[in-house]
Amino acid sequence: MNPPIVILRPEPGASASLQAAVALGLDAYAFPLFITAAREWDAPAPDAFDALLLGSANALRHGGEGLDAYAGKPAYCVGDVTTQAAMSRGLAVAGQGCGGLQDVLDKVSGHTRLLRLSGEERVALCPPPGVTVEERVVYASLPAPMPVELARLMGVAALPGLIVMLHSGAAARHFMAECARLGLSRSRIVAITIGPRVAQICDETGGWRDVLTASEPSDAAMLALARQTCQTETGLHGTGLDGGLAGQ
Repeated sequence: MNPPIVILRPEPGASASLQAAVALGLDAYAFPLFITAAREWDAPAPDAFDALLLGSANALRHGGEGLDAYAGKPAYCVGDVTTQAAMSRGLAVAGQGCGGLQDVLDKVSGHTRLLRLSGEERVALCPPPGVTVEERVVYASLPAPMPVELARLMGVAALPGLIVMLHSGAAARHFMAECARLGLSRSRIVAITIGPRVAQICDETGGWRDVLTASEPSDAAMLALARQTCQTETGLHGTGLDGGLAGQ
């Protein structure tokens, strides 16, 4: 029996991850632990910036009417989903990356004044020499209580453990807090993290079966690692979680 893959990210990302996981043949479930909400923000004058810097499509989904002023502006985006969202809002995509936002920022060319639209939970960036980045928070991912269905799933002793996908540091902290609040053990859980920063948050608290980090900060890489973890002999089969910890 393969372990269930648990996806915690907010919608619509949770459904997108679930669809991709099912396409890989994984036994996956989406339990969003966050609700995305818009934040009020003041939109700087368009001529004060050369381009926008976007690390999430949520900035475009929840940016509101303030985004209208930037129609036609160049935009640097992380991932296909953010790129498509930028185009739908009338932005001209100047660059796209599949890794983190820092990688995209490092490849910016011909634009020195950038406006970053982001969520409240965000990674600090180091602009290249000669490039300035001003930030505006336009949305927030608000934590929600763990669904009863997920708590029940974690308590099924017959399962060969679980794999939990953690797309952010906020997801890791909130999931651990909810486990503590409900008295749920994480000893049968393998955490798949999107990057070293999230893995460090997990390692600092401990209590996991294992903490693994994707080869690059993307949903696709996390799912590939989850699939590999299910298939490897030292993963969750046989003498892994199924044999060693299922009764704990």
